[in-house]
Amino acid sequence: MAAFRAWVIDKGEAGQSLALRDVDEADLMDGDVTVRVSHSGLNYKDGLAMTGRMPVVRRFPMIPGIDFAGTVEASDHPEYKPGDAVVLTGWGVGETHLGGLAERARLRGDWLVPLPEGLSAAEAMAIGTAGYTAMLSVLALERHGLTPEAGPALVTGASGGVGSVAVALLKRAGWHVIAATGRAGEADYLKSLGAAEILEREALAGEPRPLGKERWAAGIDAVGGRVLANALSMTRGGGAIAACGNAGGIDLPSSVAPFILRGVSLLGINSVTTPQKPRREAWARLSRDLDRDLLRRMTRTVPLEEAGGLAEPLLDGQVRGRTVVAIG
Repeated sequence: MAAFRAWVIDKGEAGQSLALRDVDEADLMDGDVTVRVSHSGLNYKDGLAMTGRMPVVRRFPMIPGIDFAGTVEASDHPEYKPGDAVVLTGWGVGETHLGGLAERARLRGDWLVPLPEGLSAAEAMAIGTAGYTAMLSVLALERHGLTPEAGPALVTGASGGVGSVAVALLKRAGWHVIAATGRAGEADYLKSLGAAEILEREALAGEPRPLGKERWAAGIDAVGGRVLANALSMTRGGGAIAACGNAGGIDLPSSVAPFILRGVSLLGINSVTTPQKPRREAWARLSRDLDRDLLRRMTRTVPLEEAGGLAEPLLDGQVRGRTVVAIG
């Protein structure tokens, strides 16, 4: 079997390590599709896995990378044949199954989706898990019956990957977008994506009140913790917040007041094991609705060799928007 390059997380007596090295293709895990990876992305969960700050990785050694795009090299799956362009997000890849920061991947074909028409592999990874999660959140708000006529939409963690795409998608859909960020210097960037207002994160970081002044009808939250609790307390009656991340913690120090006194809804977004139908719907909408110029504005591309050095800055909030890893 041929060898290929990959970032590998290992764990020994001295703790966790991360290195770019050669891996034998025979060491890939079981699956009915083998993919030559051309692009991957760097997501918050990748940063956690690569640094070991949280126990994201469930087996060692592990190739990180929770998403990738590439071309099928070999397939025993009825839907895919060699040469097909595919995208992978979720399903424990990069956590329990060897992931996408590598030149090869082998996995179950049921986890893949065809690369949407009109998207390149690089654009698909500029969207990546973060943008796909943002689209799932937008779809959840729409299914809840919310429209721009109901009032503004809040996006927390707006400078990050999920937040950047969420701002662009909501603006495209006609919403008045309020972008909450802890990075004061990102105001111009967020306005270029479509934010109408910039809200300093401190406004949502204090001790949550059971109810606050009603400010927005909808929201997409990638932060959690006090930020989500405060966002809920300031949501208008009948509104909803789609919760899709925990960059600020997994606790929710809220009360039942927003739910029973204003009829506010908290919509949970699970992007990992989304069934095929809504998964493909989200990718189709992204291909149709996401402005490519804005996507380029929020994206930078690095070679595989540089990916390992970006995990710490990503977790420390120093990385804007999306980072694509060009592999082959």
